[in-house]
Order: sequence, then C-alpha cells, then structure tokens
Amino acid sequence: MKSIFLCLGLSALFLTASAEWTEFRGPTQDGIAPGNLPTEWGVDKNVTWRREIHGLGWSTPLVLEGKIWITTATEKGHQMSILCLDEKSGEVLLDRVFITSDNPEPLANNLNTYASPTGVIEPGRAWFSFGSYGTICLDTKTFETVWERRDLTCSHWRGPASSLAKWEHMIILTMEGADQQYFTALDKTTGETLWRRDRATAYHDEKDGIPANSGDMRKAYSTPIFVPVGDVVQMIVNGSKACAAYDVKTGDEIWHVPYETHSPSSRCVYSESTGMVYINTGLGKAEIWAIRLEPEMKGDISKSHVAWSFFQRTPKRSSPVIVNGLLFMANDGVLSCVDAKTGESRWAERAGGEYSASIIAAGDRVYCFDEVGLCTVVKAAPTYEVLAENRFEEGFMASPAASGDALILRTKTHLYRVEE
Repeated sequence: MKSIFLCLGLSALFLTASAEWTEFRGPTQDGIAPGNLPTEWGVDKNVTWRREIHGLGWSTPLVLEGKIWITTATEKGHQMSILCLDEKSGEVLLDRVFITSDNPEPLANNLNTYASPTGVIEPGRAWFSFGSYGTICLDTKTFETVWERRDLTCSHWRGPASSLAKWEHMIILTMEGADQQYFTALDKTTGETLWRRDRATAYHDEKDGIPANSGDMRKAYSTPIFVPVGDVVQMIVNGSKACAAYDVKTGDEIWHVPYETHSPSSRCVYSESTGMVYINTGLGKAEIWAIRLEPEMKGDISKSHVAWSFFQRTPKRSSPVIVNGLLFMANDGVLSCVDAKTGESRWAERAGGEYSASIIAAGDRVYCFDEVGLCTVVKAAPTYEVLAENRFEEGFMASPAASGDALILRTKTHLYRVEE
C-alpha cells in the first residue's frame, strides 16, 4: 500500500512535466528531458540561433510558452537584469535592470556570479531571485512586476546561488549564508511569507561561543526537491554539515543526517525505483549518500537509513542524474557511473575538464558539459561508451535546458538553441 501511495503521489507531482523547462534541472527536478535531443552539434551544425548575452550569469534558461527567460548581472554586481527571448528566433523581447546595488558583497572567486540562482515559471507568471538583493514575480505577458521582496537577507559570503523551488502555491527561497541559514515559503500570488524555518544544524565551528571567521563552513548553494513519503511531502535539501527533510506545508523538520563536509551546491535526486534520495555532502572529501525514505523517519537517521555512501570522484558542483538504475556523475575531468541501488562502481573515465553544469539525460544518452566548452555524450549504460563530443569554445557554467527535441544551452557569453 505504501508503494502504491508513493507512486500516485509522484504521478501527481510530475503531472505538469512537459517538453518545456520550468525550473533548475527541469520540471521533474532531476535533469531528465522527455524529448529526443540532438547528439551532435557545432558552431555550423544543428544550431538554430545564437545570441550574445551581456554581463555574467550562471542561471539555467527557463522555457515556457515559446519564450526563454534568463538572468544576468554586471561583473561587480551593481546591476541585475532579467531577459526574455523568443524561443524560435532568439529575438530579445525583454532586457531590463530590475535590481541595483551600490555596495554588493564581493564574490571572492570566479565560480559564481550575481545572477546564478535559477527562477521558476508557470503559465502567466515567472519568479526570479538574486538572493538577498531581491526576489521578483513578473507577469509573463506584460513583463510588469507583480510583487517583489527586498527584506529577505543573509550574508552570502561568496554570492547567491541557490535556485528557487515551487510547490503548489508556494515559492521556496533557500537563504544559507555565513550569518544565518533559513528557508522561507512565500505565497506565489502575493509574495506574503507563509513560513520561515531556520536550519537546526550543529556546525561545530565555534570557538569560545563565537562562529569561526570562515563563512564557508555554514554556506550552502543547494535547492530543495519534493518527495511524497507516506502522507507527507518532504522538502529535502542538503546544506553545510547536514542534509535535512522538512514538511513542505509547515517547514517543520522531519529528519536530518549530519556529515563533516560543507558548501554543497548540487541538487539532490530521488529514484522511485529504489525508494532512495541521493545527496551530495559538498566540499572537503565530499560523498554521495543514498538515503532510504520511509514514513517513520524521525530525527538523526544516519545509523538507520543510510543505505550506502560513495567517495571517489564525487562532484563538487555538478548535480548527478539517474538513468536505467545507474547514477552518473561528473567532476575534475572524470565521468563516473555507479549502481543506484548498491553504490557499486561501474566505471570511471577521464573526459573533459572541471564541471560546474549539472548533467542531463534523454532516452539512453547522458550529457555532460564542462567549463571549457566540451559536451561529452555517453550511453546510459554500465559500460563506458562515448556517443559524441561537441564543443562551444566559450565554456559552460550554467546547467542546460531542454525544450521538446531542442537543447537550450547557455555558455559563459552566449545562448544557443541546438536541434537536428
């Protein structure tokens, strides 16, 4: 009965999945694209259009109703913009500065921008966040602001990067900075706060009762996923030093699992076939942990529900993908595959450079985009097989999107529509 309820819950959860890309990692939150995506492309091959994008931004393109939405910002963060393009032609329909800042926090490295969080979109409305600098709801037809919030703050330390998440009538913000770490659920129609929940994590980084001066030990860049477990929808999100699940209706914590690592950025993935959620513990000897989800889970479940953990070649930033019972990962110039049920390694092969963009999959193909512009397409199989290697020289930091049979690819400087 439990498995039947879970299947029904997931069917309802993913009912809106379509050829469009409505949030970070797509409508099903796991990087799975339903279309027949191209395998090969190049500057003069299978490119429908190419559009230069000003500024810097690593947010994933959102695609809905024939429009593509992205955010960008000036390098120093003084101006933050939202752009809308026509999906068929690449024509720019909107390019407007929505937020200005006289004194933005420095980023401290080149791995982030002031426009890294991905928004969410539904027919008629789009929501975008620039972290503590502001969250905005737009009318997708008139491009007018419906509501905005500028009062939800934290010290991002190295810049904002957690993407928005949407559950029913709520927009969920993840605000995990050096000074405070919390989640806020906003009414998607009005922007009103419905609940706020602070992390209850024990960071163990204090000396004489004062937090250590490195915000990295408390900082995270993660985005929640939502999984029905029994009669509760669990909002699951990894953070520094711990991953936790919350009742999405109230924000109350259900369970947590502590670990030693920090600053995770990849989004957790859930497998219905195994009944497990897979979490990336972050930087500093990061691991992938497989957690069995059951309705009776409460409190610290590290000794009762961790099915397996995997250490070698675990991604620093890129989110993994699960296809055909296999978990595919990309990190430090190595692509790897493990059995999603047992954690047993299937293969690991050198391919490309550093990876920040999350992996996506379509059919039996897995797409891995590195920071110097190489996309390695491999077969979703327990043996390593490269199907194609494609390159855009500008390099990839933003995760890809898909729309029908087309890829919408954002490089460091341009936006592409790629299709056969």
